[in-house]
Amino acid sequence: MSRQVVRSSKFRHVFGQPAKADQCYEDVRVSQTTWDSGFCAVNPKFVALICEASGGGAFLVLPLGKTGRVDKNAPTVCGHTAPVLDIAWCPHNDNVIASGSEDCTVMVWEIPDGGLTLPLREPVVTLEGHTKRVGIVAWHPTAQNVLLSAGCDNVILVWDVGTGAAVLTLGSDVHPDTIYSVDWSRDGALICTSCRDKRVRIIEPRKGTVVAEKDRPHEGTRPVRAVFVSDGKILTTGFSRMSERQVALWDTKHLEEPLSLQELDTSSGVLLPFFDPDTNIVYLCGKGDSSIRYFEITSEAPYLHYLSMFSSKESQRGMGYMPKRGLEVNKCEIARFYKLHERRCEPIAMTVPRKDAIPRLEEEMKKLQATVQELQKRVERLEETVQAK
Repeated sequence: MSRQVVRSSKFRHVFGQPAKADQCYEDVRVSQTTWDSGFCAVNPKFVALICEASGGGAFLVLPLGKTGRVDKNAPTVCGHTAPVLDIAWCPHNDNVIASGSEDCTVMVWEIPDGGLTLPLREPVVTLEGHTKRVGIVAWHPTAQNVLLSAGCDNVILVWDVGTGAAVLTLGSDVHPDTIYSVDWSRDGALICTSCRDKRVRIIEPRKGTVVAEKDRPHEGTRPVRAVFVSDGKILTTGFSRMSERQVALWDTKHLEEPLSLQELDTSSGVLLPFFDPDTNIVYLCGKGDSSIRYFEITSEAPYLHYLSMFSSKESQRGMGYMPKRGLEVNKCEIARFYKLHERRCEPIAMTVPRKDAIPRLEEEMKKLQATVQELQKRVERLEETVQAK
């Protein structure tokens, strides 16, 4: 009786391919701020990086094709009076970006086509309502001009960017402590939050009510991240009581027990999850790690399947994730990350090899091995000849 040991999957052989040196963004001063955000946001037109700035907060916006060494005097977006903590591109307009800062404000900027030629100091609109620093900004996935912000005052505000007014306030009665992460559902009907009080909440923003919550999804005390995935499920990353990093999958209708819970390693960096709804793959990027793990989510047990891991030598200070419409699909690219080093931004393409590529690669490997063996024999014969003389 035959038994299948390896699970069949279209994405089993997905591999990461870092860009060549001339396709990276060199000599960028990545922010030294200790905050658990990606510090990078990308879309099909631009890449934005939060950078070091004296006397305020700034971030760099570069056209996607402008690779190579970045001029140290390159113009920045520099309207904040304190360090920028998070940035997010508008999904409906590739020229609009929002930023949250330690100066307690959210600013929305319009970047001209072709990038900046002069420093940009005047935002399109300034959103003032938080009393402490703003660490999270997230655009509504389907409605235009709707922006969410979360601050260290434990308040979530949903803004109408067109009027500059807050249309919804979720106060400290909902989140009594620091908010670690906020994520919109794919249709924008719900938001999922994780909080320092060790609870993950699912909130219906129109009513401002908590429809479901889970206490202590992970036993550890370190920050938890939560994102929506497909079919009404959420995925969380956190730490066990022994400080081992964990990833868990939950059904929002039955939050008593996880559908899947896996322990990964004992690193201390917070895992940033990025979910691709088209392939049902979730990528986990840890700050300070040198690797990207990826898992496939299915509708049948055990639900969460480890696929593989991309590793490199240098650790990452932050990570940006390209929307699907910015990928080169003719090269079988299913995801692209922008990895921040201390002085560099490196694109990493996640690619599915073509169906006929694997046998061809195996055949080429056999030919190379035969060539190596032949060269070794030649070297041995030359050595024997030298010794004989």
